[in-house]
Amino acid sequence: MHDSDQKEETGYLPDSRNPGASDGFDEEATLNSSVPAYADDGKARVFIFIMVLASLVGLAFYSLKWKKEVVVRDIVVEGVAVMAGKELSASMKAYKGRNQYELDSDELKARVMQFPYIRDAVISKEMNGIVRIRVMERVVMALTVIDGRNMAIDTEGFLLPDKEEFSEQFPKFLLVSGISRLKVTGNGLRQIDYRDFDTISQFLEALSGSDYAKLLIRELHLAGNNMTYCMANQASTRFIVGNDGNFKEKLKKFEIFWQKVVSKKGFGFYETVDLRFRERVFTRVPVSSEVTQDVHL
Repeated sequence: MHDSDQKEETGYLPDSRNPGASDGFDEEATLNSSVPAYADDGKARVFIFIMVLASLVGLAFYSLKWKKEVVVRDIVVEGVAVMAGKELSASMKAYKGRNQYELDSDELKARVMQFPYIRDAVISKEMNGIVRIRVMERVVMALTVIDGRNMAIDTEGFLLPDKEEFSEQFPKFLLVSGISRLKVTGNGLRQIDYRDFDTISQFLEALSGSDYAKLLIRELHLAGNNMTYCMANQASTRFIVGNDGNFKEKLKKFEIFWQKVVSKKGFGFYETVDLRFRERVFTRVPVSSEVTQDVHL
């Protein structure tokens, strides 16, 4: 009884010569069996990556080859609303049929920018052989005459060549005269001196916000010594507004004077009407007799 208990008890002891053999667990075999699974997964990822990379390289190669064979089928000009539309489109016809890949966008933009009414341009080449030119035109705000030539003034003070169809389309632009200070810019256009341009801009802003003056005034003449004046339709009278701003207030006085005095005495009765002084308007009749007249505002 004692011996059997001892044998039974010792039967549960692990074999010191083969640890772990008694429970049937082969740790080394299990660890080794898991290694190929991770290795196969890594190899598969590398293989997929190589295939994708090869596909992308192939697509890029064939895309480049295809692009080099595409020719310019058409040139679409967008954003032209006033001038240069027909002329610009006609000048772009020379680029049709050319290899689109070899077409220099900077060269094309430089040619577009030669048109004075174009302020900026964006060139884009599409895969279907279309070259798209999106232009931003200069905005005209007034007209003038420089050296006997009709010119347009844009919102940056640049002088642009006026054309007959343009004047017919927009006959109500303010005519500005007396411009004497000009500078030549890098793009070859002449630009009004900032002092004169500031006077023109302020006057136009006040004129656009007036009730009746914008319907009557047709010309602004720049003059030194604070003697800039404007003239109305059908009247030879010079309404002096000066160069020191406050045009909104002066145009309001002009409207009141026109309604209370000019409408009664008729056009051309006064040679000059000075609007520069507060609460009082000074007038001069053609016979050079100066008369001071108060206008209640």
